[in-house]
Amino acid sequence: MAKFIARRALIAIPTLLAISAVLFTILALAPGDPFGQLAQNPDVPPEVRANLRRQLGIDQPVYVQYVKWLAASVQGNWGYSFVSHVDVKVLIQQRLPTSLLIVGSAYLVALAIAVPVGILSAVRQYSLLDNVATTFAFLGYSLPTFFTGLLFILVFSIYLRWLPFIYTADIQASGLTYVWELLRHAIMPVMVLALFQAAHLTRYVRAAMLDVIHMDYINTARAKGLSAVQVTLGHAFRNALIPVVTIIALDVPAIFTGAIITEQIFRVPGIGSLLINSIQSKDTPVVMFIVFTYAILVVAFTLVADVLYGVLDPRIRYA
Repeated sequence: MAKFIARRALIAIPTLLAISAVLFTILALAPGDPFGQLAQNPDVPPEVRANLRRQLGIDQPVYVQYVKWLAASVQGNWGYSFVSHVDVKVLIQQRLPTSLLIVGSAYLVALAIAVPVGILSAVRQYSLLDNVATTFAFLGYSLPTFFTGLLFILVFSIYLRWLPFIYTADIQASGLTYVWELLRHAIMPVMVLALFQAAHLTRYVRAAMLDVIHMDYINTARAKGLSAVQVTLGHAFRNALIPVVTIIALDVPAIFTGAIITEQIFRVPGIGSLLINSIQSKDTPVVMFIVFTYAILVVAFTLVADVLYGVLDPRIRYA
């Protein structure tokens, strides 16, 4: 196992270098200018704009900029935002807790819904419960989050006036009042994301369980007199987790990058909205940090999924 992890880690290095090079080149050659507003201001002399470009190093060739960025990133220096003139890490630290709260909570809620519903739907195949769960899974996965988000705002904020439709991170309260206000502001974006993810995961859990529950070792476990709960959870579900673990592991990095569309709809000040604003203003250091960190997390959690395969299924061994 140790050799397998070391080999995969070594393979990940050139992969991440290639991703960073392609991403940096695309951002550098993309149309737009971080100093576009200065260029349109007649009061700013061309010498000032040229001096700013020289200070930030964006007047140099792309490959020189990339090498300097890579050398600084390895040392933990991700640069400063072109727009806000703040350290990129400080910007991320300001936005990350909100994204972790919203997207992380949504994913936990989605798992709490998808796993039991998927298991029951597979165990009681073609029953009323299965038909209802399958219908809602397809419906939830087919409806985009911007539609359900607007629908939630229309029903719960406009008509019923129960919940605020704009998320507020700076809540001026304390104690139970703070918790209640935080819940009121977070429940709609959390549920929009949770319903979409739950529909997505339910289909995978159901399909994985259906592949397992008709196998011979499951029939053998039943013949030994084990209860339905022991057979389902102790034997079937553990092996059914193998394909589900892949989906979950690849979805976890999205918790860091936030939910771009949902954050825009509810004005959530998270990583997703920061990424959109940075792309629009061509704030290269911020975009590079967010997207490259996402790439690192994808590679890392793919390795985690492979390691979990061996834990869940003793038949899987790594040389």
